[in-house]
Amino acid sequence: MSQFAAHTAVSPQGDSLWQAEVHRGWRIGSVANGGYVLALVGRTLAEALNQPDPLSINAFYLAPVALGEVEVAVESLSETRSTHFASADLLQEGELKLRATAAYTDLDKLKGPDWTNVTPPDVPSMEDVEAPAMSHLEIHQSVDMRMVQGAEVFTEGKITGTGEFIARLAHKDGAAPGPIDLLMFADMMPPPIFTLYGAYGWVPTVELTVQVRRKPAPGPLLARHITRQVTRGVAETDTEIWDVNGDLAAMARQTYKVRMPKAD
Repeated sequence: MSQFAAHTAVSPQGDSLWQAEVHRGWRIGSVANGGYVLALVGRTLAEALNQPDPLSINAFYLAPVALGEVEVAVESLSETRSTHFASADLLQEGELKLRATAAYTDLDKLKGPDWTNVTPPDVPSMEDVEAPAMSHLEIHQSVDMRMVQGAEVFTEGKITGTGEFIARLAHKDGAAPGPIDLLMFADMMPPPIFTLYGAYGWVPTVELTVQVRRKPAPGPLLARHITRQVTRGVAETDTEIWDVNGDLAAMARQTYKVRMPKAD
């Protein structure tokens, strides 16, 4: 079993209640990464519902999640032949930390036309990109993130003004990514506002929506993470994730607040 699978494992407790544990290796500072927390909820829904894969999941982050046990309460909302709708609450020590709503389906059974005007950026392969400059973060013990655009923000302290990061992403243990993994990878890259103001400040996530379109092929992922505007300290980030074959596997949009250090 891969590290990610083991660290997002859930166990039923009866009455639509599930138990999981927030493990070391997935934190930014002392707080669990939001994508990892969403993946815990996503794994729970995959176990609880009659459809195996997330099609769309939306979460509001009400409070930070620390190491230790959590509970996830699932409520089935509606079900059709191909889609199961549900909500889920993640609680820690009795406090509601995250509330999500989701639509689950079987990605292998999706049928219909294909069209896109979004293409992956032309960047070097995983092997041709240097290891991350931010390896001091705990989460990079678990995830190999190799920045192919925007690394100079961290290596040189250079503000590029692009509002964009592009990176190759993979599990450190070499595990192939799956649909639940995409929920974590969607929130893996640093906030693009670092390219505008520098790599500091506090950037709490308010809301994150991830839309999954296919099971990714085994191999490293390619992600583009872009912010187009900041309005009175509130910003959005759009994320696109392609698999190793160049197929779009997932998209995400995140709302977050920009909190800069106070001047002395």
